[in-house]
Amino acid sequence: MYQMKILLAEYAMSHDPTLAHEGIAMFKTLKESFERCKNQVLSPVPEKDFGKEILRLGPLCDIGLIIAPDNILARYTKYCEDTCRSIGCNSMTIALCANKKTTSGILASHNIDVPCEVTTGKRIVKPLTGSGSQGVRLTEEPCNATEFEQEFILGDNISVSLIGSRVCGESCSCYTGKKPLVLSINKQNIRIDKNGQFHYEGGEIPYFHKNESDIIKTAIKTTEVLGCQGYVGIDMVVNNYRIVVVDVNPRPTDSIIGLSKVLAQEIGNLIIRASYGDLPDFVELTGHVRFDATGRILV
Repeated sequence: MYQMKILLAEYAMSHDPTLAHEGIAMFKTLKESFERCKNQVLSPVPEKDFGKEILRLGPLCDIGLIIAPDNILARYTKYCEDTCRSIGCNSMTIALCANKKTTSGILASHNIDVPCEVTTGKRIVKPLTGSGSQGVRLTEEPCNATEFEQEFILGDNISVSLIGSRVCGESCSCYTGKKPLVLSINKQNIRIDKNGQFHYEGGEIPYFHKNESDIIKTAIKTTEVLGCQGYVGIDMVVNNYRIVVVDVNPRPTDSIIGLSKVLAQEIGNLIIRASYGDLPDFVELTGHVRFDATGRILV
């Protein structure tokens, strides 16, 4: 007997060739975890319209989780919210986080360090909306109307994986006020090519840093300020002077692939429990793992 039917819909593996490898790896990781917890997973037919498939499958499922590029994630998550119980971040917060400039402004207003906006010299130019390192570059050239500019900060490229408990949505009665659960600090391997283009090349989990306590505090505060719930990835640059939040991903990220290999608990079960306000106080990591940008585990 299945415990629940879960709608798991990942956009990139069938609709975005540039991100397909990561999408497949994230989908496989979560599907297998949900199934190990005795749940049945239903997913869109690859050849069919993604949104229509969510609307078709949602009423057949108890809960749902959508993974898609930031600029379209809110729309598809709303489809999920309208037809079943979403266990991801709520669509309003997703829409907010999709605009990186707006997100930086909100975080700065809460005294969270973010890159300063600059318009001259060598600087980072990034799309207002986008996923990962796509379109991010180091340049002295002006940006266009769909981009914005920030200072370039030298330091360690890391991310923090968290799960936020229920904040709002169709099940706000499950709100408990518990702090987000920190799963891991992760090293990100970022390469800048001769043209200044950023390339994400995977990472490692866990990553031990001397400023671990402050990194965790910053990640938790960021999650709470934005009202994120479910699985969240906070990207940072950390050096001897600053802990700088450079991106917020209100959805599963590819770090979940490596994390599932070293996490003593089932990642799928944790995400489900968070939606009901039932997160544990801590998790246990066993071992160390490295992975590349396609989600392949490295020896």
